[in-house]
Amino acid sequence: MNILVAEDDIHLGKLIVHMLKKNEYHVEWVTNGEDAYEAALAREFDILILDWMMPGQNGLDVCRRLRNGGCSQAILMLTAKDAVQDRINGLDAGADDYLVKPFEIDELLARLRALSRRNFAPIVEEKVVIFDIVLNRTSYKVNSSKREIQLTPREFQLFDLLVRNKGQVLPRETILDRVWGIDADVSAKTVDATVKLLRKKLGKLTKKEVIESVRGVGYRLEN
Repeated sequence: MNILVAEDDIHLGKLIVHMLKKNEYHVEWVTNGEDAYEAALAREFDILILDWMMPGQNGLDVCRRLRNGGCSQAILMLTAKDAVQDRINGLDAGADDYLVKPFEIDELLARLRALSRRNFAPIVEEKVVIFDIVLNRTSYKVNSSKREIQLTPREFQLFDLLVRNKGQVLPRETILDRVWGIDADVSAKTVDATVKLLRKKLGKLTKKEVIESVRGVGYRLEN
């Protein structure tokens, strides 16, 4: 089973990784929210372990963004926050389970086993066809009948956001919020630059201008 651990406490992170590997789990460890988000989009994990308090984006923000983007992996939240409302906030953000620090490693392992039992249902491949382009939300691939293009996680999420809202104008501010997060230190120019790169890649699959610019507002996927 593949597990992503996002924990900024080096001592605790090393302990968790050591114990998971000892129990024959495959583990990737990151120490901040942005790296956790990027890793979860770029690679396939069975379970994500997210620390609530991390530098940059916290675990709650990462969890919410992943769920909004269609992530279906099991998510276990680690936190020192033990108030009832905190647990509610974590579950409402999309976490499947919640473990309060300090905790025993044996309890963590037991919760992972429980989550894995819920996570054995086969994944149904989800594909969307737009003009000559196939967007595969399961494999994170974009291709035509003749070739495939490689999108970065940001480009894929931006394209998917436009596809989900086909025909609607999405303001740059909305795109920034949904793709980068409301607290991200980026500007509208970042959206424009990403759209430019995305258009160039999509141009390898179809001659049609897929993404329409709406002057002074944002972008729209053409009907």
